[in-house]
Amino acid sequence: MEEKDYLKDIKDIKQMMSQSSQFLSLSGLSGILAGVYALIGAYFANVLFTNFDKSKIVIGKTYYYPSNEDITLQLLFIAFLVITFSIITGVILSHLKAKKRGEKLWNVSAKKLLVNFGIPLITGGIFALLLVKKEYYELIAPTTLLFYGLGCINASKNTFRDVRYLGITLVLIGLISTYNDGYGLLFWTLGFGVCHILYGSIMYFKYDRN
Repeated sequence: MEEKDYLKDIKDIKQMMSQSSQFLSLSGLSGILAGVYALIGAYFANVLFTNFDKSKIVIGKTYYYPSNEDITLQLLFIAFLVITFSIITGVILSHLKAKKRGEKLWNVSAKKLLVNFGIPLITGGIFALLLVKKEYYELIAPTTLLFYGLGCINASKNTFRDVRYLGITLVLIGLISTYNDGYGLLFWTLGFGVCHILYGSIMYFKYDRN
């Protein structure tokens, strides 16, 4: 009897250590929806590109055609909306999952996850803005893919291992996008849209449904 209690105590301790180091309330459904948001954003970005040569703004009697900087700022605004909706959705769904598991959303593992994910993400965001300033527009899509992928890899130590594979996939897509000029939106859609939906679905069926 004492031996069984001893083994149970060891099992409970291991579970507590795992919960303190890993954030297990990450919702796979939030990944799916983030991918859907990215696809919607990519659609509107494609509309901008399609109408770019046709669009003009009349100021008095002067015809003003939007520049590369103008369309880039609009694309950044679309990306900002995609990120904002993705974060809000992720927080809400992860909160519901944590509540279902009887855990708190904001704990030690969540803080570690946020730091490890946030450092590459913020660095990549600043670097992307510097690219806009320097007018290296063709490198913006690959940059966001690369740094986001590195963020996923760095954060995977504090959550499900599937996030690591997502990060590696995005880094590879980012490198391919860097090599192939002129297809940034296509690779951005593949990475943030399709891959998020794919990996989100895998995580949902592996973890959330149980």
